[in-house]
Amino acid sequence: MNQHMSGGPSAGPSAGPPQAGPHPLGGSADVPVGRGADISVVIVNYNTAHLLVPMRDALMASQGHLRLQLIVIDNASRDDSIEVIRREMPEALLIANETNVGFGRANNQALPHVTGRHVLLLNTDAFVAPDTLAKTVAYMDAHADCGILGVRLEGRDGELQPSCRRFPTPWNVFVARAGLLRWLPRTRMVDDMAWDHASMRECDWVPGCYYLVRRAVVEQVGLFDPRYFLYCEEVDHCRAAKRAGWKVVFYPHTTVVHLGGESAKSDAALSPAGKQIPVLQLESELLYFRKHHGVPGLAAAMALGTLGNLVLALKCLLKAAPAGLRHCWSDSRMRWSLFLRTGFGRRATR
Repeated sequence: MNQHMSGGPSAGPSAGPPQAGPHPLGGSADVPVGRGADISVVIVNYNTAHLLVPMRDALMASQGHLRLQLIVIDNASRDDSIEVIRREMPEALLIANETNVGFGRANNQALPHVTGRHVLLLNTDAFVAPDTLAKTVAYMDAHADCGILGVRLEGRDGELQPSCRRFPTPWNVFVARAGLLRWLPRTRMVDDMAWDHASMRECDWVPGCYYLVRRAVVEQVGLFDPRYFLYCEEVDHCRAAKRAGWKVVFYPHTTVVHLGGESAKSDAALSPAGKQIPVLQLESELLYFRKHHGVPGLAAAMALGTLGNLVLALKCLLKAAPAGLRHCWSDSRMRWSLFLRTGFGRRATR
């Protein structure tokens, strides 16, 4: 339980207790280990103290000969996360934020400290297999044009999760929300779950729960746009990487178990389908569509989003489902409120 992740003597000095000191980005930081690491593992934690040790143990079991640097950013957790991190991961660089700065911004805080030739963004509710690190790093090392790599994701029950995804558009988001795919089968949806996910594929983007990115990509295009508090940050980043000429690859030959929504549910009710906080998910969508589709794309998103609620409301009327009607009305109010509060998709609200 108290094993270190420094990867042996070559990972740099880590003897002695960690010493606290001021961090240039706010909060406090402990002295890092892992100079010249193979992978800098960046973990953003928010109220998931109960997952930290099992996540760490799975990572340790996958380390093999690789040298790891561990960076943990705590987003002002209200549980005993800080105590668990300091007790169970004394080798980690700990950045303890005084407020919750969001997922993307917290990951960005790790960048000045990264020493690895690859950077792995790992969720606290994502549990790697014993072969995950070795296989994915070997693939990256053998394919110099692969900038970002994701893996096969499964839930605790073994059910396949979306792992190899297409970029969202106002149209495919509308088709998915309104449940119209059977009538519009040629739509290229964000998620296509009809294939076995057993073959390598280049794709548009991969989820951020296991997000292996070459350090050269980060040096070239940066990491996450800080306007996204939560959701869409990896979609945006993959788009930037692909625009710079890098490939985004789905690697199916190892599996990561991803629980999903563990941090989010500590703050707000989650949507039943996607385990997401609807207001933050919608805000990020608006920011993303304005950034990548311009004013016409944002207008299309708003119009189609409203139309989607009308379609759902009609279905609820036919099924005599008043709760569904209330949900459609609530979603429309939230959508238009965020449209105004984000300055028509130009700025974050938090």
